[in-house]
Amino acid sequence: MRILFVTDAWHPQINGVVRTLSTTGTELEALGHAVAFVGPDRFRTVPLPTYPEIRVALTPGRRLSEEVERFAPTAIHIATEGPLGWAARSLCRSRNWRFTTSYHTRFPEYVAERAPVPLSVSYAVLRHFHANSSALMVATNSLERELAERGFRHLRRWTRGVDIEQFRPCQDGDDDLFAGIARPIALYVGRVAVEKNIEAFLEARFLGTKIVVGDGPKRAELARKYPHVQFLGVQHGDALVRTFAAADVFVFPSRTDTFGLVMLEALASGVPVAAYPVAGPIDVLGDSDVACLDEDLGYAIEQALAIPRDRCRRFALDHSWRASAQQFLANVQPCI
Repeated sequence: MRILFVTDAWHPQINGVVRTLSTTGTELEALGHAVAFVGPDRFRTVPLPTYPEIRVALTPGRRLSEEVERFAPTAIHIATEGPLGWAARSLCRSRNWRFTTSYHTRFPEYVAERAPVPLSVSYAVLRHFHANSSALMVATNSLERELAERGFRHLRRWTRGVDIEQFRPCQDGDDDLFAGIARPIALYVGRVAVEKNIEAFLEARFLGTKIVVGDGPKRAELARKYPHVQFLGVQHGDALVRTFAAADVFVFPSRTDTFGLVMLEALASGVPVAAYPVAGPIDVLGDSDVACLDEDLGYAIEQALAIPRDRCRRFALDHSWRASAQQFLANVQPCI
């Protein structure tokens, strides 16, 4: 197949959506399929309000049509509900092409954190966006149930994986990365934004050092408010791998993430997870013995520290990206 992904989330953005799409593309190519991505990098862009580091395409319609015709896809997947997503939806509808979509981010809840927009209004807009999709792909059981209850249709499962070759347990020299700071080390990796509920982590009781990796609109404010926390900014490649491996516990404070790919990356690094017992952590880790989920995040961190690191690694080995890509393939349909 010739599979085209249209996405408003793409490099140089760093988040779970971008990692999921790019890794899926690599796996699909390894399975013999031709893959192309159309992202904001091919268009004039403007900063996203309240998120200036994220840029979205400006009036992408005509240029998008040219990009689609140039690649001549046999399947089209619209990954996001931004300007490119709406333009791709409009193009497919005008030509009577089938398309699939995915639900990566709880935009209604994120919008509600920033503006007085009722959830019912935001969900109505998203229902309209996905209504004509041949398959709306979601990552977890609870998200599938929730969206079904809100009137979304054609729901299909598309789980996530982890690169077990890249993310690996602590090796000689990794501990030196944080030499001289108090152990244990509690780590957060992700966007530094209000919807990630990071302050719950920063406020949680913990006798050790808290480290935040990532950037976002709340970073400067939180760094001033919590001077005892180490804010390391964005990390890539080997630097990020070593930071994961050198941590003692990974803390995932979000209550709204649909999956939480970073939890699998931590586990592949041999690092146990502490999180709230909410959708996302429950779906990924709820019945496992590699995490502690509790409404008292400080207690969850304390209990997770006692989990053996080798147990965490074994859990991650059962979650491959190849299986995720094959599940995606089963959901896509020829567009013409």
